[in-house]
Amino acid sequence: MSTLPSGSVSWYKICQRGQNYMKAWPAEKSLAPMFPEHRVVRATRFGVRFMPAVAVFTLTWQIAMGGQLGPAVATAIFSCSLPMQGLWWLGKRSITPLPPSLLTWFHEVRQKLKEAGQALAPVEGAPTYQMLAEMLKRAFKLLDKAFLDDL
Repeated sequence: MSTLPSGSVSWYKICQRGQNYMKAWPAEKSLAPMFPEHRVVRATRFGVRFMPAVAVFTLTWQIAMGGQLGPAVATAIFSCSLPMQGLWWLGKRSITPLPPSLLTWFHEVRQKLKEAGQALAPVEGAPTYQMLAEMLKRAFKLLDKAFLDDL
């Protein structure tokens, strides 16, 4: 990843940004070969949905079988930390400035959206992956709408 913007951001804010980025990233499989976000978002959603149940099952199983509680608690904590790792990565990614190769593509897609009549806010500062996600989501909605209008 590129360098992060100056100033420290708390881990809680980074996880919140990760949730926002997860919602903003378009779930298009055509983007999966270029960006790891599709896989990270799917894994994070899976972790949020199922890992708390795994943690509870591990604890109850060890208690019911009279096993050691220490390893069960460690496994439960690890299970619950997996979705947090995904949110952390997504949050860090969302505030990362785009590399030069993606920056040109960002401006090309942005120009095509303007030509299609979309009102876009001016870009302030260096474009980030969050801006790219929001723009791609708009582009795919426009593409779907135009495709449906042609039918």
